[in-house]
Amino acid sequence: MTDESATYNADRERILSLMARAVGDEKHETSAYSTLDLLWVLYDRVLRYDPANPRAEDRDRFLLSKGHGPAAFYAILADKGFFSPDTLDSFERWESILGAHPDRTLVPGAEVSTGSLGHGLPMAVGMALALRAKHSDRRVFALMGDGECNEGTIWESVLQAGNTHLGNLTGIFANNFSSSLNLGDLAAKLTAFGWHAMTIDGRDHEQIYAALTTTDPARPTAVVALIHQ
Repeated sequence: MTDESATYNADRERILSLMARAVGDEKHETSAYSTLDLLWVLYDRVLRYDPANPRAEDRDRFLLSKGHGPAAFYAILADKGFFSPDTLDSFERWESILGAHPDRTLVPGAEVSTGSLGHGLPMAVGMALALRAKHSDRRVFALMGDGECNEGTIWESVLQAGNTHLGNLTGIFANNFSSSLNLGDLAAKLTAFGWHAMTIDGRDHEQIYAALTTTDPARPTAVVALIHQ
């Protein structure tokens, strides 16, 4: 086993053990596990943030539009120091900060309150436009599920971002084949809307890292991550 493989396995097992501490009727394990590797690479190697000051102006922005099934998101925030791992034991309990959907007023590190699908990308487009108006070099990332791509607001936002050339925006489309509609070649559709789009293995950390560090100043970036459970 290579050093890289050993590190990958150790990191993944640690996050899985943290995820296991969160239990509840609305855990949505399949949705949570489909985002695990994408979120880990994003927070471990790409995203700029300060756990001690989650609202620091010089942070990158990440929006979990796929707000249902946030166990992996919570576990990684805990692992990175946004709050104590012991908080995971209170998942979905009365008066816990960790609900079935993230609440930005309660969860340190949660940019927006999500759960109603189709809302994250529109908010991400607005944030990207605002940061560009401020001449900031910070980036905005939004993670959607393939089922969420059935929402019209996603495609309105895709069209807007392509037409306004939001090079500081990256959309991550986690495709675990749960869509009730046939999405066809999602990357080709996004390319037609003016995005720089690519399809990757959503479990391969090096592919994820390469995709998340790719930018085009004239176009938003779309990462279509295929997730085979």
